[in-house]
Amino acid sequence: MRAALWLLALFGVAVAAALFAGNNQGTVTLYWPPYRIDLSLNMVVLLLVGSFVTIYAALRALAALLELPHQARRWRVQQKERAMHAALLDALTHMLGGRFIRSRKAAVAALSQENALAAAGETVPHGRQLRALAHMIAAEASHALQDGATRESHLQDALQQAPARGSVNEQEMREGAQMRAARWSLDDRDADAALERLAALPQGAARRTLALRIKLKATRLARQTQDALDTARLLAKHRAFSPSAAQSIVRGLAIELINSAHDTAQLQRVWMSLEPAERNMPELAIHAAQRLAALGGDGTLVRAWLLPVWERMVDLPDALAEHHALKLVRALESGLDELDPAWLARIETAYQANPRDARLQYLAGMACRKRQLWGKAQQLLTQASLQLGDAGLRASAWRTLAELAQARGDDATAAEAWKKAALSR
Repeated sequence: MRAALWLLALFGVAVAAALFAGNNQGTVTLYWPPYRIDLSLNMVVLLLVGSFVTIYAALRALAALLELPHQARRWRVQQKERAMHAALLDALTHMLGGRFIRSRKAAVAALSQENALAAAGETVPHGRQLRALAHMIAAEASHALQDGATRESHLQDALQQAPARGSVNEQEMREGAQMRAARWSLDDRDADAALERLAALPQGAARRTLALRIKLKATRLARQTQDALDTARLLAKHRAFSPSAAQSIVRGLAIELINSAHDTAQLQRVWMSLEPAERNMPELAIHAAQRLAALGGDGTLVRAWLLPVWERMVDLPDALAEHHALKLVRALESGLDELDPAWLARIETAYQANPRDARLQYLAGMACRKRQLWGKAQQLLTQASLQLGDAGLRASAWRTLAELAQARGDDATAAEAWKKAALSR
């Protein structure tokens, strides 16, 4: 369409020129005493156009001639910039390929090219970022080569090229350099230095997933369990881990925090600092209750911590893992001496609701023994010993049956029970 319009315009110009010059009888007379020159108007127009074109072409040629030195200079600068960028790309490529010596040499070469351009008075676009990136590549390669002094030197140079109050890109570069430096400190097993570098980050950058991952490892290395647990919770909210992995990490840190308690008051503070979802974890509740019992805590409080796990096992037997259920039974068994009537009623109700559950039979039988209900205890433990899958509980049931038989003077039954207890292990 555009070509057709141009063709029409060309035809229009040709027609106008033909109409103007075809029957043009005008003349132009030049007087130069004693001479007189008569020229047609068409000739004058052609001479003017030709003169304009000639003068314009001469001026363009002169400008191009005068521009040659500047073009040559720009070409040399462009070649140096290309060489600098090529060296930077080589440095990054060698670093990814594990050739750290070559990577550092290429990064230093890129810095040399940039310094040469700066000395010549040529400014490179994004020069500060390029210098900072080259220094970081050299520092990364030095870290891989275990050259700590060179690494720190390049790191400081990179931080100088990325001021904290610079442009947005420079701030991002500085934050990235600080995070990477924290990771290097973590690789050196220097948790305090890693946490110090992370503390220097702005608040927004410190809450990024990468920074939180580094902080989690650093706090665990520094044995700062409470901070590590808080960081793990943030990572779980950011979905940095899969749900199962996040739960496992939080559970492990919570158990470590529980183990760090040295008295009942400290343990209760730790327990109350946990989130409700964490206190409902069976393994945490059972471990905390066992720890409280080991520290001589109140048995009522121990059983209160175990109550949610007990209700889950009774209401939804398949919802609680077998090893958790066994730990719960052992934890309750250890406190049967001071078991209150409410818990005895719970155990009895649970056994009656699930008469085929060998674990509940065992627990009810041990509770009856503590209450000196010998006949019922013998009946329940005999039934449980034939169905229990756990060797420890089965051996404990047979030992208790042996003791009951000895108490009533039935030595033969007692000997058989002791034998089965020994074989159950």
